[in-house]
Amino acid sequence: MSDTLYTLDAICQHAEEIKKSRFLAQAAPVTKADDALAFVRQVSDPAATHNCWAYRIGQDYRFNDDGEPGGTAGRPILQAIEGQGIDRAVVVVTRWYGGIKLGAGGLVRAYGGSAAECLRRAPRTPIVAMAQLALHCEFGELALLKARLKDWMAQIEHEAFDATGVSLVLGLPESLVDEAQARITDMSRGRIHPRRLP
Repeated sequence: MSDTLYTLDAICQHAEEIKKSRFLAQAAPVTKADDALAFVRQVSDPAATHNCWAYRIGQDYRFNDDGEPGGTAGRPILQAIEGQGIDRAVVVVTRWYGGIKLGAGGLVRAYGGSAAECLRRAPRTPIVAMAQLALHCEFGELALLKARLKDWMAQIEHEAFDATGVSLVLGLPESLVDEAQARITDMSRGRIHPRRLP
């Protein structure tokens, strides 16, 4: 598995039947625990036998077996999320019991497998670590600087004008900070000194 983490672009679903039980996995991108729990409530079917779920948002994670034997549903769903390098996501796997017991191993495979297949099919986006640079430039340098921002995938997050020029805070991918600092200093012949914000 690579070090890159991904988040989901949209809500996705995957349904399958395993020994007459129906499983429906539903996944969604989330940025906070409250959103994850709201999604669980929204898609859980009260008529189903079980609505098991897990979410991971950075270092924060939770899972729930919803009445299945401990460790056979929520944890395998969480392991599917982690195994696919997904972050900021919630997965709910709903089961309608079909009359045939699956046993602990069968449950782990069914819940984990349904969640993993749902996530495999989901459109995803890499999560890019972002950083901020602060700098001050003269009015005459602003247009050239703004024209170069796209080279570093940078966005202006804050702009303040004063008598001597403009103070900017740029948001850009962490991996491009050193290059942006060097290029801005070169471009301004050393007049602009971008500094990284903590």
